[in-house]
Amino acid sequence: MKKKVLALVLACTMVFSMAACGKETPAPEGETKPEEVVTDNTDTEADTEVEAEPEVVSELTDGKFAETRHITVEVYDRGNDGGSDPTNNMYTEYIKKGMLEDHNVEVEFVAVPRWTETEEINNLLAAGTAPDICLTYSYPTIQTYANMGGVLDLNQYLEQYRSELNNLYDWLGDTNIYWNQDDETKTIWAIEGKRANSRRILTFVRQDWLDQLNLKEPTNKKEFYDTICAFRDNADTLLGGDAKKMVPFSVSYDVGWRAALLIESNIDPKITDKEYYCNGFDDRKLTQNGTKEAIRTLNAWYNEGLLWKDFALYSSGDSNEDDMMKAGYVGAFQHNWDYPFRNGEDSIQANLARLVGEDAKFVAVDCFENSDGVTLKYVDSTAGDRKIFFPSTNDEPLASMLYLDWISAPEHVQYLQIGDEGVTHNVLSDGAIETVAAEGDAIMNSGNNIDLTITCNGLRLMDENLTVLSAAHGYANCDPADVQKAIAYAEANMKHSINVKTGEIKAEDGMGEALSAKRDIVYDTAVVAAPADFDKVWDDAIADYLASGGQAIIDERTSAWEKVYGDSTSVK
Repeated sequence: MKKKVLALVLACTMVFSMAACGKETPAPEGETKPEEVVTDNTDTEADTEVEAEPEVVSELTDGKFAETRHITVEVYDRGNDGGSDPTNNMYTEYIKKGMLEDHNVEVEFVAVPRWTETEEINNLLAAGTAPDICLTYSYPTIQTYANMGGVLDLNQYLEQYRSELNNLYDWLGDTNIYWNQDDETKTIWAIEGKRANSRRILTFVRQDWLDQLNLKEPTNKKEFYDTICAFRDNADTLLGGDAKKMVPFSVSYDVGWRAALLIESNIDPKITDKEYYCNGFDDRKLTQNGTKEAIRTLNAWYNEGLLWKDFALYSSGDSNEDDMMKAGYVGAFQHNWDYPFRNGEDSIQANLARLVGEDAKFVAVDCFENSDGVTLKYVDSTAGDRKIFFPSTNDEPLASMLYLDWISAPEHVQYLQIGDEGVTHNVLSDGAIETVAAEGDAIMNSGNNIDLTITCNGLRLMDENLTVLSAAHGYANCDPADVQKAIAYAEANMKHSINVKTGEIKAEDGMGEALSAKRDIVYDTAVVAAPADFDKVWDDAIADYLASGGQAIIDERTSAWEKVYGDSTSVK
C-alpha cells in the first residue's frame, strides 16, 4: 500500500552567526572513553528566533524520495595501523547501497580524527562545512553552537516525521531521544546514542607474570599494590635484559580516565545526587570529594617507581603506551573494559602472544573497593554515549532523520557488527557468532563497528539471547573465557547515572576545552610532584581551575539544582 508523507524542507531553519565562535569542550574517551563516562547532561534554552520560511514540498512514496537526495555523515578516523578506509569500506558501501535503495538518498562519509574530534568539529561548525549528521561526546560543544544558531532543533523534525522513524524510536526510546530536551522550550539540540550495555572501565593484570611469581589475582587495593610492587622488584626475572623497560602500572596523561576506579573508590558511596551533580561538570571527577586522596595514592606509587615515568609527555592518539603493552613491558593498567581485546590481529592480546609467548596475556581483575568494601563502578544509563546533532547548514533534515532510522534497524545493526559469515565471523555449533580477523576493506576500525552504528554502542544482534551467547566470542585472537570474565567484572556493582533536568548552565558555555586542559594539568602535575610538595601542587592547581571558571559552574549548578529540586538532595 502506497504511503505518502509530506515533508517540509526548510531553506533556512534559524538565524545564526558562525563568525564569533569561541573555545569548545573536549570529547571524553570511553567507548569507550570514555569511552564511555557518567554524565548528567543538562537541557538547553533556545536563544534564537525561528523565522518562518517558504515551504518547499517534497514527497515520500513508500519511504523514498522522488528525486535523489544527498547527505554527509561524520565518521571517526582512528588512524588504525592496517585498518580500512573509514569513509570507503565494506560497511560504508552496505550503508550507501541500502540508503539509496530504501530512501533514494546518497550518503557521503566525512572522516573526523577521533582523538581530536571536538577540535575538528569545532572548526567545521565555525566554517559552516560540518557534515549534515554530526556526533560528538561533548554536549557543551553542541550547546555553544546552538546558542549561536548553528545547530538545528531536532524536536520539530522528530514530531513531524515520527511515523517514518519507527526503528529509531523502537531502539532509542523516549529516554534517549528526549534526554536533552529542555523542559520549558522543548528544544532538542542532540539525541543520545544508546549503550547496548553499560560496561565502562576495568583493571587488567598480566596473568603470566602472576603465574611466574606465584601470585594470586588481587582482590583489593592492598593486594593490587603488593602485586605491582612484586612486578617492579622482579623486573630482572620477568623481563631479563629489558628489565629497565618495566612499567608495573601504566597510566596516560588522561589520569582521570585511566585511574578512574582508584578515584571512584575514594568517593563516599553515600554521595547525594545533588553533590554528585554540582561537582560533576568534569566527567573525570576532578572536583568530587575524595579525588585528592586518590591522586595522593597515585603520587606515592609514582615516586616508588610503580608508574610509567614519562606518561605526561604523550597526548591522545600517541601509540607509545600501547606499544609498550604489546611488547610485554607493562604489568597492569586500567582502561575500557575490553581494551586488550580490541583490533583483531593488532590487539594487545594478539601482539603479546606473538611477541612474548602463548601464555602472555592480560586478564581482568576487580580490586578497587570503596569504604563499604564494594568495587562500585560509576556507569552511564543507556544515555551518555555519542550525541547526534544536525548543524544548521543541514538542508536535508528529513533525509538525515531517515538515515538515523535506517542505521537503527536491527538487521542493519547486526550486519554492520558482524559482517559476512566466513569473512568476518563464523557461526559456532550453538549458534553463537565468533568474530574472526578480517582483511582489507572488511576490517572494522572500531569495536562492534560503533563508528558506523552511531545510535548503538555495544553488541546488539537481532536475537537477544544470541547477543548474550556471542558476547564473549566477539574478539578475534582472544580467549572467550577472558572476555567473559571481563564482562562479569564490568557488570558487577554498577551505579547508574541519572538525568538531572536543570536547564542550561550558562557558565559551562565554551569552557569545556580550556577546563579539560587545566584538569589534565592538575592531575599530571600532582601525580609527578615530590610527596612533600603534593598538597601545595594540588591545592594551587585546583585553585587555578576553580578561578578559571570551575567555581562559577559549581555555583550555577548548585543554584539551578535548588531552583528545580529545592531542599532535596535527590532527584527522586
